[in-house]
Amino acid sequence: MVADTHEIWQEALQRGGPLTVQPSEIDALIAAAKGLGYAVFDADCERAKSKSAVLRAIANAVDYPEYFGSDLDALLDCLTSTVLDQALGGVLVLRSINDQDPGLAPHINDILDTCFDAAEEVRENGRTLTYVRV
Repeated sequence: MVADTHEIWQEALQRGGPLTVQPSEIDALIAAAKGLGYAVFDADCERAKSKSAVLRAIANAVDYPEYFGSDLDALLDCLTSTVLDQALGGVLVLRSINDQDPGLAPHINDILDTCFDAAEEVRENGRTLTYVRV
């Protein structure tokens, strides 16, 4: 059964980029990613009320240094350098980003666009970054 689960996710993880996952599937995705050799970065954004708070949650999840710049360029650097250090790549799980928070809502698409750009950049260097928002 575990091998079947891994096979289900393997193609998506090899492709990289955005991935749509139901909340009930996230644990299976994480287990499969780890089983296949991908690093998993789990960013809990539930308390984040601003763009910089979401960026800090992501930087914490990937264990990026404290001097993280808290802007989108820093996020791109953070994601690409972290994923390029992994054997195959990584999976970024973005949990509970609040679309309704007025301090955050205008920035969500920019954050996701930066994740997309990072996925493209690491793909060009032989790794994959898959990101999922749950």
